[in-house]
Amino acid sequence: MNDKNSSSPNSKQLDEETLFVVSQTFKALADPTRIRILHVLSTEECSVSELVERLHLLQSTISHQLRFLKNLRLVKSRREGKMMYYTASDEHVTNVLKQMIQHALHE
Repeated sequence: MNDKNSSSPNSKQLDEETLFVVSQTFKALADPTRIRILHVLSTEECSVSELVERLHLLQSTISHQLRFLKNLRLVKSRREGKMMYYTASDEHVTNVLKQMIQHALHE
């Protein structure tokens, strides 16, 4: 039985803020560069220069995408001296990403 007053998240209407966060998260995962960055950061902490070397992308590209991901709270940073290190910060999103990669690898 479907009770409209149920406290289950599946039975509630989505508010505008929730819709925005979900759509922005899917937008983040819709970009190949951001997927590559999140994939690396889900397994290890890296600096911008390490991501540049590893992904063969421009520093400006990495920085721009990290800013986008950080604004969505999908990555977090920490400072060590003059260096900033980044890591994935949302386990739910990294799990979705890993599941989608697994799905894509199956024929």
